[in-house]
Amino acid sequence: MQQNTSDSPVGDELASLAGTVDTVVDAPAASAELTHRQILEVLIGLLAGMFTALISSTIVSNALPTIIADLDGSQTQYTWVVTASLLTMTVSTPIWGKLSDLFNKKVLVQTA
Repeated sequence: MQQNTSDSPVGDELASLAGTVDTVVDAPAASAELTHRQILEVLIGLLAGMFTALISSTIVSNALPTIIADLDGSQTQYTWVVTASLLTMTVSTPIWGKLSDLFNKKVLVQTA
């Protein structure tokens, strides 16, 4: 395999990245470590959010056949409701991810 020794943009980019990696490795570690209490608070909050989402989807999936039957719906309509729910979650997940990159994650979890 022959190494590229010409002055190409790729070679310059790799050289600049190598300098960046050295800088990042040499940087001191952040001194803001979480206490045990803070870690527990974060985990409890995350688990509470996950539990709420799980209960919500379980309630809807168990109640949906009864709701469709009461509204004289068909299997096709039942399928459309499930599909719409899955599509909504699929579309909203990256949106929440981008919002969490732009704004405070704590506020977004509390808003959701």
